[in-house]
Formats: sequence, structure tokens, C-alpha cells
Amino acid sequence: MALGDHSNAHGSYRGRKPELHAQALALRRAGCPVGEIAARLDVSKSTAYLWTRHLPLDPALVRRRRQAAQRARSDAQWGAHRAARDAARAETVAASAEWVRGLGLRELLLIGAAIYWCEGGKAKPWRPHDCRIKFVNSDPMLVALFLRFLDAVEVPPEDRRFRVSIHETADDAAAVRWWAARVGVPADRFQATTIKRHRPQTTRKNVGTDYHGCLTIHVVGGSRLYWRIEGIMKGMSNEDPPRDR
Repeated sequence: MALGDHSNAHGSYRGRKPELHAQALALRRAGCPVGEIAARLDVSKSTAYLWTRHLPLDPALVRRRRQAAQRARSDAQWGAHRAARDAARAETVAASAEWVRGLGLRELLLIGAAIYWCEGGKAKPWRPHDCRIKFVNSDPMLVALFLRFLDAVEVPPEDRRFRVSIHETADDAAAVRWWAARVGVPADRFQATTIKRHRPQTTRKNVGTDYHGCLTIHVVGGSRLYWRIEGIMKGMSNEDPPRDR
């Protein structure tokens, strides 16, 4: 008999199947309280106690089981609410997408300029003539919208450069393939990937298989487009009333 295991000391408890006794011990070692063991094996609590009293519960295991039970109760309680919320969200998203329909040229120019001014590189006071077009983002929808903007201002495909930036712990080759599929450009046309050094203590959430890094879109010779974007933004933010009103 192994040290600390007194299972044979109690015998088979007068007709009880030995496999029930073994199951009780396994459940106890897994952190089950006496009441749960009795219910799952259809035995009395006193029998379950006699079988398992020599096996104290691990406090950490008990805590994890209690937390899991609380999560299960919460999921059951809020399941219907979440389903209704998700259905309402899907309906609203679909209706809003239908409302947009097609964007006109003016709308594309205004929206494209705005998202570039938010997410793109801009000239700095110490570098006022650095007017390159360099758009960086990790959201494929925003990237797709910016590419539509480039189409609208007639930037030819050969003047567009693509580069992925991603942490070294991720699959950089897979990220390039993923982005290539999103923008409709062969992966071999992408520039060398920029690898970000990993910090073990990081608290960032962009990890795992759904992490694809950021995509940088650079426009060759984009100074005049930059000036145009700058002018559009100035026009939209100007406090003076528009001249045509």
C-alpha cells in the first residue's frame, strides 16, 4: 500500500463496487467536495466522507473550482442577454452598412484625408519639409478604406509600397501572407518586414493567432498628395464659413 493512500483500509464498504471507491478518490484528488462526490456517484455523503477523509482538499484547487463554478453560473445567467445583444449588434451593423451604399469621390477624399491625418505620418516643426505619405495601421477595414482613397486620387499600384511590422515572437511570414491577401498584392512584393523586439513583461493584448502586426503603406513621390491632404484638413477644420454658403 502506497504511503498516504488508505483506500484498502476501508475495504469495499460492504458490497460497494471497488470502481466507485476509485472514482471517489479520483474526484477528491481533483478537488471535489464530499457533497459533490456523493451526488455524482449516487452514494450517501457519509460513505463519500469515509472513502475520502484521508485526502484533504488543496485550497488552490478548491479556489479554482469555485471560480469556474461562478463563471458557469454567470454564463448561464447572462447567456440569453448576450445572445440578444449580439443579434441587435449584427442587425445594426448590417443596416448601417446598407445605409452607406456607395461613397462618392468627394466623400472618399474627405474621409481618406481625415484617416490619414489621424493615422499617417506628418511633417514636424523640426522637419517641416518631410511630406512623405506613410500610413500605418493594424485594422484591415481602415487599411482597405485608405487604399480606396489612393484609388480615388489615382495613385498607381506601382507607386505603393507595403511593409509589415510585427513582434519577433509572432509568425512574420504568415503575417505578410495575411496582409497580402487583404490588400490584393502578392506577398513577394512586400518590403522586408520590420521586427519589433519582444518584452517578456509586456501587458499588450495583441498576441496569439489573431495578431498580424501593423501594415505600413508608403506612397512613392507622395509630397503633392500630402499637400492636398493638408489642404483638405485645413478646409474641414477652418472656423470660417465655407465660401459656397
